Amino acid sequence: MDIKKAEFIISAAKLGQCPPTTCPEYAFIGRSNVGKSSLINMLTGRKGLAKTSATPGKTLLINFFKIDDRWMLVDLPGYGYAKRGKAVQEDLKRIIESYVFQREPLICLFVLVDIRLEPQKIDLEFIHSLGEQGVPFAIIFTKADKVSGSKAQQNMAAFKRKLHEEWEELPPMFATSSASRAGRHEVLDYIDSINQQLLASNPKP
Repeated sequence: MDIKKAEFIISAAKLGQCPPTTCPEYAFIGRSNVGKSSLINMLTGRKGLAKTSATPGKTLLINFFKIDDRWMLVDLPGYGYAKRGKAVQEDLKRIIESYVFQREPLICLFVLVDIRLEPQKIDLEFIHSLGEQGVPFAIIFTKADKVSGSKAQQNMAAFKRKLHEEWEELPPMFATSSASRAGRHEVLDYIDSINQQLLASNPKP
């Protein structure tokens, strides 16, 4: 799948402000500074679609983008940015959890993980909460161009081992680089395959 059209729809500060839609939604989330905005721009082929910043924790709202008039890409605030005040952290936690656990059009949540790092407790705890709530998700490893191929495979394998401690079946996983565009077609083709399944199970009259 290649994206021909991507347009910003709305930013929402809470679940009640999210737009009514019949389009399937695919949301992206990760620890602050994991490269989420860069990944979204790479996937859509629009350099400035999602705002990037050298300062972590800049995304404070739920941002909706309509893709090819067929599905929604949703940019969620990052989690785990400790330098924010406690009140702001609690607000962000509520925003994230209300969308992830209650938003009906959400079809798949992509959890972004920095491939350069050993498995991080905060990522594992967030993924554990998705399992408890039955949220369908996939994992995208970011910044694959920043490490050697062998190191990338080593860190991915370590992450899989940690997940296997409590998961029998692992979610889909993708290794990506916003700089080299590695993994772009794999992620987009995965989204397209789900959209095709949804279309086949709910054909329009």
